[in-house]
Amino acid sequence: MSLEKAESILQKYWGYDHFRSVQREVIASVLEKQDTLALMPTGGGKSICYQVPALMMQGVCIVVSPLISLMKDQCDGLKKRGLKAIALTSDQMPNGLEIALNSIETMRTKFVFVSPERLQNQIFISFVRRSNSCLFVVDEAHCISQWGYDFRPSYLNIASIRQLFPGAPVLALTASATPAVVADIMQQLQFKEPNVIRKSFRRDNLSYIVRHQENKTEKLFSALSRIYGSGIIYVRSRAKTKDIAEQLKSQGFSADYYHAGLTTEEKRDKQDKWKRGEIRIIVATNAFGMGIDKPDVRFVMHLDVPNSLEEYYQEAGRAGRDGKKAYVMLLVSSKDEGTLKRRISEAFPPKDFIKDVYTHMCDFLGLGIGAGYDKVFDFNLQLFCTTFKLPERQTYSALKILSACQYIDYIDEVDTLSRIMILVEKRELYNVEGMTPEMDNVLELILRNFAGVFSDYIFIDEPTIAYKHNIPVNKIYETLLFLSRKHIITYIPRKRTAYIFYPYSRMEPRHLTIHKEAYEVGKQRLELRINSMIDYVSNQTSCREAKILKYFGEENTCNCGHCDICVERKKASPSEKDYLHMYKEA
Repeated sequence: MSLEKAESILQKYWGYDHFRSVQREVIASVLEKQDTLALMPTGGGKSICYQVPALMMQGVCIVVSPLISLMKDQCDGLKKRGLKAIALTSDQMPNGLEIALNSIETMRTKFVFVSPERLQNQIFISFVRRSNSCLFVVDEAHCISQWGYDFRPSYLNIASIRQLFPGAPVLALTASATPAVVADIMQQLQFKEPNVIRKSFRRDNLSYIVRHQENKTEKLFSALSRIYGSGIIYVRSRAKTKDIAEQLKSQGFSADYYHAGLTTEEKRDKQDKWKRGEIRIIVATNAFGMGIDKPDVRFVMHLDVPNSLEEYYQEAGRAGRDGKKAYVMLLVSSKDEGTLKRRISEAFPPKDFIKDVYTHMCDFLGLGIGAGYDKVFDFNLQLFCTTFKLPERQTYSALKILSACQYIDYIDEVDTLSRIMILVEKRELYNVEGMTPEMDNVLELILRNFAGVFSDYIFIDEPTIAYKHNIPVNKIYETLLFLSRKHIITYIPRKRTAYIFYPYSRMEPRHLTIHKEAYEVGKQRLELRINSMIDYVSNQTSCREAKILKYFGEENTCNCGHCDICVERKKASPSEKDYLHMYKEA
């Protein structure tokens, strides 16, 4: 298969005449059916590296992705180009999953996006065994490495599913990986041979700036008044997003806030307004940014210091994707080093505390010794901590460590769509007392668009229905609640919840082993990352970008010339004119 054909596909579907140099190299490697790890900075065009070669191969391309929103964004982008794609998310009931998989098997779908948790589903495993899978893609591949800053135990399922089609190559993609993480990714994904293709992490258009300031908001207002264009301000708590956004608005800035606790509609609305330029500044936790395709972000600022340079680089990299000048500013106070070091003890609470959390959790869910095997439970972390008077951050960390030890699988909060099922026969729907014409219209839309609603629960998205059919969303809610009260339908509104899955039955605390890899080694890795971050913000002599590049294993780095350190160095060094002047004076 030739790269000329690949370029014709690129031109046909994406409108570009040529690949970027690293894209070309990655695609050539994939077409040769080599396992490939591609290291490309944020905005480097990673998705094209699998989408183009997959269109040249016979069979289905399976893409493992960590976020539902990211999967849906990729799906929507492919569909806009006339390509067939499907996302297998938690939105589907078992029958919905089977319907989706049947459509794939008839070759109507080319790209299948799947969460790592879905890889354990027996229906999906059966599909993989039957399917002709041509390429296996692991997006955000650093999540598979326990050396990485964003390790997710569910990613470890990927290697076993890969064995079902050993002839298909694996393409692992990430924008941030240290040398240790690079080696671990290839080992965990069982690469036949080491094969890393990397683009330099250098971003010539970004100016990295660190400002030491006790009053961070004052410095923030001052900086924003001198920078034009749209931007992102990152903080670490949900409450702080709203607080800073309100302060910005009070100073006359156009701003809004974003965090994981918002509803899907709120997230979509805020994100779309910011993308369109109706809102200039979005104040957000790290829940914002992955999969956001806005090229003209002129600045990214951090009011709180991230835990690692990987995290910082990933978030900072959302600035200046259009190649034009952009600023990345980190505000640091004298308290931040102590705050960073406290995060280590919060992330690795005492082992006895972790065992107590396990016991309390089983009691909270009503599980006795020997119960719970292969069961999934809704889990309210806040209520759990309140019930047992536990500190929330350390408890969350304990759940993550228990997941790493595989005693449970703790899945962070996810949105579940509303569900409905009609309880009466179709003829009875035309004689419901109290129905208005508007309600009749909503019911007709549901009957027309949701097959199988008489026999099983069907997931629905009320705001999407409202948008597509130009109906006020409150009319849809009103109709569904009315029909539910009349016992015409069962209506289960959407909710946001975390889940706990038990791969093993509840055991006695004395049988729990918090193993070294999950605890001592994990703690050591976090200490290394945090110390590197402290060194980055406190060092006032080394080029900021060169420091980042060395962290990611790039050799022969040179000074960027435009970070705050380089700019100050230029100011302090006499220019050629100054030397001539001094010579004349002498």
